[in-house]
Amino acid sequence: MYATFYFQGNQLNFDLSNPIDISIPLLAGVQTANAFYAPFVTIEPVKSGSFIGDVALGGPVNFKNVHLNPHGNGTHTECFGHISPGAETLNQHLKNFFFIAALVSIYPQQQSNGDRLITRQQMEEALWGIQTQALIIRSLPNDGQKLQRHYSGTNPPYLHHEAAKLIAERKIEHLLLDLPSVDREEDGGLLLSHHAFWQYPNYTRKHCTITEMVYVPNEVKDGIYLLNLMITALELDASPSKPVLYGIMAE
Repeated sequence: MYATFYFQGNQLNFDLSNPIDISIPLLAGVQTANAFYAPFVTIEPVKSGSFIGDVALGGPVNFKNVHLNPHGNGTHTECFGHISPGAETLNQHLKNFFFIAALVSIYPQQQSNGDRLITRQQMEEALWGIQTQALIIRSLPNDGQKLQRHYSGTNPPYLHHEAAKLIAERKIEHLLLDLPSVDREEDGGLLLSHHAFWQYPNYTRKHCTITEMVYVPNEVKDGIYLLNLMITALELDASPSKPVLYGIMAE
């Protein structure tokens, strides 16, 4: 099974029979990725009188409450409402869900202050000759520990705001990366890369999104893919999300 997309005058055929899920599963407890001191995900059965929403505990059905923070627990997608006072929601502004995407791998550079960040020069080199709707950044080194890493208080790598500005200048609409944020963990509330990517507030790119804490296995090669960016219909600035990639079919 395949799908054909036409992008910038080129016909691209994608293999739909081999989806590549780059989301991090949301699990209850500490065995999943977490950031910004968010409480860990909890999943608990509803209890009311003699009723319990857990078949394993004698209930008739599984009927459970889930408590999570989209920004701090696992893979999530956010809109410009994340930095706006207007209560704009992702569900209001993300209306298309399939995009031509480029996957690039980059080593964040060590700075004199100890920070590790992706620079504008690195981004220029990574995007050389690439025109795409979505960009997926895989930070290096890359390993499965990203599936359950606890980032709070570790000052993880981030994106320099000039790199984010370049991505916006290239008219890339959807940015995905395997880090907890495009910005520094503690930056005094500046959120420079968020502002630069969305060009907020003067020329806000309202349809554009940032997806954080994805995980792209090493066997997935850099290149062009079809991205299906799936979210929940939650009226909030962010949503847990499930980005899935499809590779180009071999000729």
